[in-house]
Amino acid sequence: MRVATTRSRRLDYSESTRSALVNSAIELFTKRGYAGTSLDEVAGRARVTKGALYHHFRGKQALFEAAFEKVESQVFGRLEEIMRGPQPPWDRALLGLREFISSCLDPAYQRIAIHEAPVVMGWERWREAEDRASFGLIRTNLENLIEAGELAGNTPVEVTSRLLFGALSAAATEIASSPDPRRVGAEVETVIVQLLNRVRERG
Repeated sequence: MRVATTRSRRLDYSESTRSALVNSAIELFTKRGYAGTSLDEVAGRARVTKGALYHHFRGKQALFEAAFEKVESQVFGRLEEIMRGPQPPWDRALLGLREFISSCLDPAYQRIAIHEAPVVMGWERWREAEDRASFGLIRTNLENLIEAGELAGNTPVEVTSRLLFGALSAAATEIASSPDPRRVGAEVETVIVQLLNRVRERG
């Protein structure tokens, strides 16, 4: 029993240390960017040694990728919850759109997921990660809309999903790069809702 308890405590400590490092990295990467953040600063803010940092991460890029994954997973989790909600598919789609735009206004998501990740991770790896996080939700939501009769049954799911994914990715960059992101976010919502309404089945 003592051995199991000791292992459990060590595991809890290890997980809490890793979490503290990732949270510290998110805060510093958001404020200073990847290039402007040192591992010493991350470890210091997390109140752990640099050796503890290297125990969990091979280096700065691995730490950044963990920060990126956490920021992305938080957004994904909120969107997934909306997609499982009790509202009709069309309402869920609009709620999901608004939540995505709201996420694009978050400084951590802007800096880490939109601005820094393509450079730090490389374009291809970043797009693959975005595909895993976002594309599946868009495709599932589109299928739900077709099944509910909101979109025509002969709508090409793969192509339409890719076009929507591309539009939302471009929208995220526009919002994050704008000196007035809230205004651009509102414009993005208006334009995408108008486009969706054009292809919506009216019965």
